[in-house]
Amino acid sequence: MADLKSPHDDIIDTTQAATSGELLAGSTGDYVRIWAKRIRNGESGALPVVVGLIVIVIFFWFKSPAFMTPPNLVNLMTQSAFIITLGMAEIFVLLLGDIDLAAGFTAACAAVISLWMLALGDPWWISVLVGLVTAAAYGALQGTITARLGLPSFVVTLAGQLGLSGLLLFLVNQTGSIGTGGVITLHDPVINAIEGSQLSESWTWIVMIVIAVLGALGLFVGDFRRRSSGLVAPPVSITVLKMLAIVVACLLVAYVADLNRGRIIAIEGMPWAVLVVLAILVVWNVLLGRTRFGRYVYAIGGNAEAARRAGINVSRVRTMAFTMCGLTAGMTGIIYASYLGSISTSVNGGQNVLNAVAAAVIGGTSLFGGRGKMIHAVLGGLVVGVIYNGLELLGLSASAQLMWTALVLLAAVIVDRLTRQGRAT
Repeated sequence: MADLKSPHDDIIDTTQAATSGELLAGSTGDYVRIWAKRIRNGESGALPVVVGLIVIVIFFWFKSPAFMTPPNLVNLMTQSAFIITLGMAEIFVLLLGDIDLAAGFTAACAAVISLWMLALGDPWWISVLVGLVTAAAYGALQGTITARLGLPSFVVTLAGQLGLSGLLLFLVNQTGSIGTGGVITLHDPVINAIEGSQLSESWTWIVMIVIAVLGALGLFVGDFRRRSSGLVAPPVSITVLKMLAIVVACLLVAYVADLNRGRIIAIEGMPWAVLVVLAILVVWNVLLGRTRFGRYVYAIGGNAEAARRAGINVSRVRTMAFTMCGLTAGMTGIIYASYLGSISTSVNGGQNVLNAVAAAVIGGTSLFGGRGKMIHAVLGGLVVGVIYNGLELLGLSASAQLMWTALVLLAAVIVDRLTRQGRAT
């Protein structure tokens, strides 16, 4: 990211207001009081979506006993994986106040290219790499058109959605003997294992314990460094509570994943899809939170003109953000192909991208730019996944699932708008 360096890099603070959710407080009581004041002022962070997710889970638990069974909970994880990943793709551009309506079909086309190469005998890693590079290149193209020509991303990516939907039809229909009836079937065992296989029982515990320890230590070290530097940080007691929450959450996930969910043969262990999503989450969190590129993204999303005057190359950063969106969409395509076991002309890329945007916004990312984190795609994706899964268990139609998701999305946007108005006053 050295090419992004600005001569004014040392005089601008681009992340404090946009990314820090911590409070400066001398004691736990002070922290709680200031936190309560922020909630009253509309600065509630991820609290609404967490509370909402808990309420929705409890509702479906009472309505359908099957909801909290191990098979359904693990199925919920794998079902939500591609929505969460595509939501992370959208966050790169949403942070700038942009949107990528073509991301769903970018994912589908990347998957078709990878599956096509697999069917022709290429190694899985080369096939996946080519698909990802193609998706990233298309994202870069959209970003260049949007940034250099000053066109609205909505129009550019809407055109991209239409064009890629046609390209998807063309590619699948050109596969000849590889695909039949508008479907390309996935036969590679490595790609199939993402959604169709899992870790062993012992390795599930080992991996989740390692994740819990690393997550807790990372949180502790980060807060300790902020306190040592005199920066914004919560009290030690709050840091410890957050560390305990991370450990408990990881151990709970491991416990649920290791419960037998097979009817005829025992099926236990963490699905690989969950680990893939976690890996993407960690890497993209570091990219947005620890690099110059991430700081510039937040700065531009907060105030593009101020960022430009500070010496940031706004066009280049926007192009890179669209490139990262395309790359992550390509990853989504591989996960989606593994989940379905194929890719076909019936892929609803438009609906998938709307679910992804909904996941990001419901999770707490602003549609107006400048505020959001990758974890928001996880939280929002789980909300969308729980709604779809729960309503399906209740026997309700797809129309009901869409309408309920729409209501939750509308509520999230209203909260976001009211929050911004409260800050402005």
